[in-house]
Amino acid sequence: MEGGGGGSNKRWRFASPNPAVAAAGERSIQRYTLDLQGCLDERGPRPVIPLSIGDPSSCPSFRTRPEAVEAVATALRSGELHGYPSRDTNLAACRAVAEYLSCDLPYKLSPDDVILTSGCTHAIETVMSVFGQPGVNILLPRPGYPKHEAHAVFHHMEIRHYDLVPERGWEVDLEAVEALADENTVAIVIINPNNPCGSVYTYEHLSKIAATANKLGILVIVDEVYGHLVYGGTPFVPMGVFGETVPILTLGAISKRWAVPGWRFGWIVICDPKCILKETKVFHSLRTFRMLTADPATFVQVKLDISQLSNISDDVDFCRKLAKEESVMVLPGTALGMENWLRITFASEPPKLKQGLERVKSFCQRHQS
Repeated sequence: MEGGGGGSNKRWRFASPNPAVAAAGERSIQRYTLDLQGCLDERGPRPVIPLSIGDPSSCPSFRTRPEAVEAVATALRSGELHGYPSRDTNLAACRAVAEYLSCDLPYKLSPDDVILTSGCTHAIETVMSVFGQPGVNILLPRPGYPKHEAHAVFHHMEIRHYDLVPERGWEVDLEAVEALADENTVAIVIINPNNPCGSVYTYEHLSKIAATANKLGILVIVDEVYGHLVYGGTPFVPMGVFGETVPILTLGAISKRWAVPGWRFGWIVICDPKCILKETKVFHSLRTFRMLTADPATFVQVKLDISQLSNISDDVDFCRKLAKEESVMVLPGTALGMENWLRITFASEPPKLKQGLERVKSFCQRHQS
């Protein structure tokens, strides 16, 4: 059609999308969640139990405090906060975050150390934007959180995966980290408490991570959105405790600890008491970028032994058939870079969680080889 909307794709310069977007989409959690929903029998006799989504806010047991809701409602009703935030508003919020996080550190943060973001995902995007350029590489954990990888790819960084070792409580394989790093490595990303594995790193292991980063001359970027949401005997230790050893960028948000992911309030905190980043262009770049932009508690990672199951080919097949036969949704590890593992969230009401796990058990028993 001459001048019309038909014809060959070659006529259009926008015919080929960014391949990085397609690759990231193939491994997104949402993609696998939608796939599993398609396997459910919505008209079946049993209610669907989702143990695949890490958003506890819909469960009454995980609701945030009414005082927090009322404070937000009061602020909205005042009519004073509908515009862009003023310098004073930003300063007050940065000061509050700095004071809160300083409680767990051996030094005091200032409001200048805090960059506010629209949730932790925006914090990830901001950091990757600052460091991303062709030729550099970044060390990411495997298994890990897909958005770290997606934003690294979008910003032209080479990704080098280091393994978390399940036999050592999902600790970082530091020998592998040293082997992976070279003169073009800019940072290592740590997730603690870990998503998706649920592990909480000890003080000693975090100290070794900091020492290794110092030895390699690289930055530590730590995602602590699940900070303080831990069970068991290992307390949460902020990576910022080791800011004297190596510069650290801490990413966090109120979404998980206060169960309000929809409020979209997060931060990047510069834990650098020796002011190493201020001597480079990194600190300035982070501040400038801000001007341009206005055992976690809920997960466990389970290894699948496919050889013990009949008619199950891999973790994705397991999750699809579980959804179809038992109306229970768990996330395949493939979505997080770990084939033949499962991620199960227990951000659910206790009776529903118990029933869901009983269904998983029945499913496994029925498919035993």
